[in-house]
Amino acid sequence: MAEPSRKLKNAKRKLPTVHVIAKNRITQYMGSASAYAAVLESIDADLAALLKSRPKTFSFTDVADGVVEIRDFQTTGVVAFAKGCPFFNLEPGKLDIGGRRIVVRVDYLQNCIDAVDGLVDKL
Repeated sequence: MAEPSRKLKNAKRKLPTVHVIAKNRITQYMGSASAYAAVLESIDADLAALLKSRPKTFSFTDVADGVVEIRDFQTTGVVAFAKGCPFFNLEPGKLDIGGRRIVVRVDYLQNCIDAVDGLVDKL
């Protein structure tokens, strides 16, 4: 089977460029969740190897410049998804979602907004 890049080249299509690697599963209080720390570190190692072997694939040259860690959006993300609204339009406080009272905390909402802003800043 032909590798995907060869198929794109044969079709005279430009190869995509990677601008950011978003890593999630980050805990609220401890940084990278311990169950995922080894996996997240291996992503960095794999990325470093790819940066050396295929530098034109990336718009960055250093792992730290291309990686952003996104913490789990937890309840706040579920509520935003259920309401179909972006974080910046979500009102904190007690909300009714599917007949259940859910609390969206101001600080958790701000953490979500900050996480998305951090990702956008990398782009």
